[in-house]
Amino acid sequence: QVQLVESGGGLVQAGGSLRLSCAASGRTFSSLIMGWFRQAPGNERDFVAAVSRSGSNTDYADFVKGRFTISRDNAKNTVYLQMNSLQPEDSAVYYCAGSSRTWYGRRRYADYAYWGQGTQVTVSS
Repeated sequence: QVQLVESGGGLVQAGGSLRLSCAASGRTFSSLIMGWFRQAPGNERDFVAAVSRSGSNTDYADFVKGRFTISRDNAKNTVYLQMNSLQPEDSAVYYCAGSSRTWYGRRRYADYAYWGQGTQVTVSS
C-alpha cells in the first residue's frame, strides 16, 4: 500500500504562485509514475501533469503548459507541482496520485491506484 499526503494549497491572488508537495510512504516511491489531477465543483477530475519513475519524462495538460512544473525527489519520496501565473480558473482541489502501470496511461484517471486526500487551491481575481 501507498499513502499519499498533499500539502501547500491555499489562497493566492491571480498571477501568483504556489508549490504543492505530496509525500509518499509505504511502497517504494520510485516504482510509481506520479501524477497531479484537479477537480473543481461540478467538474470531473482532470489530468494536470505526470512525471515518470526516474523523473526524466514529464507530461502536462495543455491548460497548464508553460505555467506548471512537476518534479520529484525519490530520495525524499516526494513529488512537487510548482504553479506559476495562477488564474481563477485554476481553483480546484488538487490530488496527487501514483500509478504502477505504464507511461502510456499516464493521463488516465483509472490507471492510478493510489490517491491523496487533496489540497484546495483558490485563486482570487
